[in-house]
Parts: sequence; structure tokens; C-alpha cells
Amino acid sequence: MITREQIDIVLDHPVHDARGDKIGDARHVFFDDVTGEPEWVSVRTGLFGTSESFVPIHDAALVEDHLEVPYAKDQVKDAPNVDIDAGGHLSEQEEQRLYQYYGIDWDASWQDPHAGTGRATGTTGTTGTTGAADEAMTRSEEEMHVGVERREAGRARLRKYVVTEEQQYTVPVRHEEVRVEREPITDANRDRAMTGQDITEAEHDVTLYEEQPVVETRAVPKERVRLTTEEVTEEETVTGEVRKERIESEGTDEHGDQRRRP
Repeated sequence: MITREQIDIVLDHPVHDARGDKIGDARHVFFDDVTGEPEWVSVRTGLFGTSESFVPIHDAALVEDHLEVPYAKDQVKDAPNVDIDAGGHLSEQEEQRLYQYYGIDWDASWQDPHAGTGRATGTTGTTGTTGAADEAMTRSEEEMHVGVERREAGRARLRKYVVTEEQQYTVPVRHEEVRVEREPITDANRDRAMTGQDITEAEHDVTLYEEQPVVETRAVPKERVRLTTEEVTEEETVTGEVRKERIESEGTDEHGDQRRRP
């Protein structure tokens, strides 16, 4: 059996049948006027929850996050439509129709104080109230909670390749050139000059040398290159939407006092 303390958990939560199939969502809970115990729950059914069906809550059970009733889904959806007066009451006639539909003994329910008295008062699930004892509304707000997650932002790679470029160097090079030296005959060299035949033909060769630039290359280590990572912290603004409930009162002034009619 559902207690008054569990009503907040029931309202706007799913209602399942005995097989575990979802019937709809709990919209209102109706209390017995005498015992004050929950007696009926209205369930939003149909396409987009446009219809409400009444089902007894006396033998229902709260299972995890939903209400489970011992009736089939089709039986609940086909329950007779009932009229509720302006005060949120089920009339004795309307309640008797529901008892008959669900096969509950109307006379026995009058004699059993835990089964109801035949007159019930409703409370809506949109306000979150649990009966006449507590008429306050609960106002809720959504709060934004912002965190961070680590994800891959890209990749970096080192790639070595070879390029060819021209370089110029200026180096000194030497070479030999022929120069003809003539010296006159003197007493000092006359003897060497007079050796040999008087008139003859002769040749004398001189080898000339020169230097030429020679280029060779060799690999020389210049530097070591590696990839490292470092964390940089920066601020980023996140924008989101949160919903807030507002409560307005009718028939009172800005201070919450009841307005007097002129």
C-alpha cells in the first residue's frame, strides 16, 4: 500500500501494470476524506498523455522509480471517465462506478476503514502536494554544473628530409708561371757558357704546377630535435540554459497579503 510520504515519488512518475508494461504517468492522487489515506491515482494515458484514467492505489506497490498496480494496461485505459467537482472531489456515485468497474465490493469497502469510505479528495502532481495537511508549493531550479573532459585535439610529428643548397667559399690557389731570365756573359759564367758546341739546336723543358680547389662533403651532427608537450591553462566561457520555476499568487498584493475588495 502507498503511504502519504511516498506520494511525491509517485506523482509524475511511470505507472506499470502487473506485467511490467507502462500504462502512463501518475497525474493526481486522491485521498479518502475520512482516513486521509491514498485511495485513487489518475494516470495520463492515450496519445501524448491526453487522457486520464482512474485506478485504485490501495493494492499498488512502489517498485524502484515507478508505481505498479495489479490491473492490466487495457483495463486501466478503458476505465470509465468520471467528473470531478470544483473542490477536487469524487462524488459517491462516480467512485461507486469505479469500484464496480474494477470488481471491488462497494459495501465491503465501507466497512473496512483501510479501504476507503467512498469519497475522495484529489491532489495534483504538478504542485507536488500530498494532501490538505501541506498546501505549500515546492519551487525548483536547474543549476549548471560545468566540468572538463580530456580529448584528442590533434597530432604533431617530426619528419626529417634532405634539401640541397649551393654554398660558395673563396680559397687561395697557387700556380706556376714561366718567366725567361737572361743574364749577360761575364767572367764568372764564361767557362760554363763556352762548354759544348759552338752552334747547335737544343730544347729544355720546365714542368709547371698549379693548385685546384677540391670539394668533398661529410656529415657533421649539428643538433638534437625532439617533441615535448606542456599544459597551458586558459579561460573559456561556457553558455547554457537553465530553467527556474516561478510562483505567482492571485488575489494577494506584493507583500502576500490578501487584497481587500473596494
